[in-house]
Amino acid sequence: MALLPSHPESGVNQIYMQYLPLQAADFDEVITLGNLVHGEGYLTAALLEKYYQQGIAGGINAGWVARSGKSLAGFRLAFAAGQWQPDNWCSPELWQLSPEEVAYFKCNTVAPDFQGQGIGGQLLLQSIAALKQQGARAGVAHLWQQSPGNAAVKYFSQHGGVLVKEHPDKWRQDSLNGYACVLCGFDCHCSAAEMILRF
Repeated sequence: MALLPSHPESGVNQIYMQYLPLQAADFDEVITLGNLVHGEGYLTAALLEKYYQQGIAGGINAGWVARSGKSLAGFRLAFAAGQWQPDNWCSPELWQLSPEEVAYFKCNTVAPDFQGQGIGGQLLLQSIAALKQQGARAGVAHLWQQSPGNAAVKYFSQHGGVLVKEHPDKWRQDSLNGYACVLCGFDCHCSAAEMILRF
């Protein structure tokens, strides 16, 4: 557990955030927030349970939540190395590491009222620390390039993420299967930046 000011580098807006490993008791709020920010159908109870289990290795949990009092301010889902399967949108031949050494950053989500306060970066740092303890040497993510101002790619880059490959239409099949992209609805054509962050 970590208790940090929400924007420690500036010292302004000193709302203290509590950073805690993701637990089953958080699931309902995480699903609600995930679907609010990313689009309806992004998370379900079955998906979140699967993601939660994929994040635990050696008794260490790589999934984290940020709380301000009783409010869920954000969450980070990450999968332990060796507990996820690279798919057609992954380029392991470009990672310069064995896939068994590489974790996966599934998503980083901050509630609208708490955005711009450094919470996403702190959640990423908590997950990195856990993944390193699990034995991972890097983490891969697919960053949403249509995020406002390309903020997702920018924040990941600021923490050391390096572009591997761009993937047009990354989430199109998900949208045709019932995920409503916040920009495109049920016919998503958003692009993903596959990025790797070495530890």
